[in-house]
Amino acid sequence: MKNIVVVGAGKIGSTIAEMLSATGDYRVTLVDRSAAQLAAAELPAGVETQELDIVAPGALEAALAGKFAVLSAAPFHLTTRIAEAAAATGVHYLDLTEDVVSTRRVKELAREARSAFIPQCGLAPGFISIVANDLASRFDTLESLRMRVGALPQYPSNALNYNLTWSTDGVINEYCEPCEAIVEGELIEVPPLEEREEFSLDGVTYEAFNTSGGLGTLAETLKGKVRTLNYRTIRYPGHAAIMKALLNDLGLRHRRDVLKDIFESALPATLQDVVIVFVTVSGRKNGRLLQETYANKIYSKRIGNLVRSAIQITTASGICAVLDMLADGSLPAKGFIKQEDIALDAFLANRFGRAYAQHEMASRLAS
Repeated sequence: MKNIVVVGAGKIGSTIAEMLSATGDYRVTLVDRSAAQLAAAELPAGVETQELDIVAPGALEAALAGKFAVLSAAPFHLTTRIAEAAAATGVHYLDLTEDVVSTRRVKELAREARSAFIPQCGLAPGFISIVANDLASRFDTLESLRMRVGALPQYPSNALNYNLTWSTDGVINEYCEPCEAIVEGELIEVPPLEEREEFSLDGVTYEAFNTSGGLGTLAETLKGKVRTLNYRTIRYPGHAAIMKALLNDLGLRHRRDVLKDIFESALPATLQDVVIVFVTVSGRKNGRLLQETYANKIYSKRIGNLVRSAIQITTASGICAVLDMLADGSLPAKGFIKQEDIALDAFLANRFGRAYAQHEMASRLAS
């Protein structure tokens, strides 16, 4: 058994701990500074818990001593602290962050690290880059690559058409920070919540707009190889307009703590959600201009004794699959590893990656 530390006992962290422990291949310790959060995690008997303030000097390093890997499911602003502790102890490092600045620091640490550093192992960034790179590899030359992802309530019932299904800090961060894109072959930054578009899938209309971090490292990887590359978050129509009013007109982008409090006190969480993954690539094959699309919907389901939301399942499955591939030698044991370095077929064949494969739509099978 490999000893694993999971930092963060929230919705995603507790799901990761449960999924890894259930295999019998990992001995998992779930770490959080909040005893109440650990107690509320509803963990199986095999998962150990540890109340720990990871910001305290040396505390996390002591917890990581002798471990195989640390998985960060903590808020994005703690990412670099966890990565630095992993580098100091020679422990493999994986995270779920969408924060661009944090990932740059992780990449710097990986240059001198004795272990593997694999950031952005969730849904977006994460699985979306694996899919996009797989589609892109089928073309001789690329024209455009458009990535769209959303975690949505199946039954929206408020003006935002949204329920809390993921980290509130993460959602606010991706709505506020600049977004990377490739436009006319040039890597640039574009503003969040802009370039809104509408599209339909299975008879349902959605909107999509710029958000930060979803591209991961793919923009850097494909720079100079594609004319257009962008990532947008999927919501139901009307969401972007209200968020722009809150963030821009009311100035809550500068008072994120207030906005977080409003969200968490007024927006109910739900386990009845759906994750949508929609990627379209166009380019040339044998001189012909062609397009291929990947479309996938994943719904909440029961795992063990608990119903887990679709965003919990997809995010936790992503990082667990990458850990599995690292543990069995399918991925390098040292240095910085991008999500697009991971083969889609290998990911979907993994016992955790099958959470995506089981729900794939006919468009993927026909391609």
